[in-house]
Amino acid sequence: MEEKAFRRLLEDKTAEAEVIIKSFLPEETGYQRTVIEALNYSILAGGKRLRPILMKETCKMFGGDERFIEPFMAAIEMIHTYSLVHDDLPAMDNDEYRRGRETTWKLYGDGMGVLAGDALLNYAFETAFEAFKLADCEEDYRRISWALAFMARKAGIYGMIGGQTADVEAEKMNETLTTERLLFIHEHKTAALIQASMAAGAILAGASKAQVDDICRCAYNIGVAFQIQDDILDVTGDSMEMGKAVGSDESNNKQTYVTVNGLDNSYRAVEKMSEEAVRILDSFDMENEFLRELILMLVHRRR
Repeated sequence: MEEKAFRRLLEDKTAEAEVIIKSFLPEETGYQRTVIEALNYSILAGGKRLRPILMKETCKMFGGDERFIEPFMAAIEMIHTYSLVHDDLPAMDNDEYRRGRETTWKLYGDGMGVLAGDALLNYAFETAFEAFKLADCEEDYRRISWALAFMARKAGIYGMIGGQTADVEAEKMNETLTTERLLFIHEHKTAALIQASMAAGAILAGASKAQVDDICRCAYNIGVAFQIQDDILDVTGDSMEMGKAVGSDESNNKQTYVTVNGLDNSYRAVEKMSEEAVRILDSFDMENEFLRELILMLVHRRR
């Protein structure tokens, strides 16, 4: 696929995901109006909407009819957004701006920032449960239940929250982190929601357990390579091209895959993992050229 054609298609799919996400947002009314405003402000701050897109494209690759995918697309973006809202809090990263505007806690106060993140997480599953209303047979219920359980686990203590915990504690450690611990953080903090996205798409389309396991391995490689590439760009990237300051990891004395393993080994790791992700994707009888190009774009991005 030509790059221009891919970029146009990505823009179209991002716009489509945006419309779907907006369609599930709550109305800003009642005594709880402020937290709903903060919730909507958070999720409408922009973003690439990569997780919903990955979910839908994986579903399409497995021949799913996509009846149930829209509530799950909105839900995974709500989960991702809640994690960013909490990451920005004074008790965590203490960030006042994200994507060129004030973070949720900075605008609404840190207490309301906590509540907005909590609300997004709860509303994500309330939204995903909407898929049950579309079910009309036992197999539909089985797929929806499996996708919900998978997404919940990858968002929780055995997924993203577990990775965030290891990351917070790593920042307090004086000794050099092991590659094993770094990979645990990258797998759980970053790759877990990519696994949730792609696996849910496959599950809802009727993929087998073996196929879902393969998709999870593919998504693991995507997520970890994505994070290592992020570490690389913090050292080698151009601040104008990336739209943010580079070198922040070094200035904050943050240990990364690059600081522990060096640039050359980091480049090799990204290359190996991206090749493995594409190899797994190509092993399926079905194909999705756009999904393949999207994966390569994610792990080899320059910003």
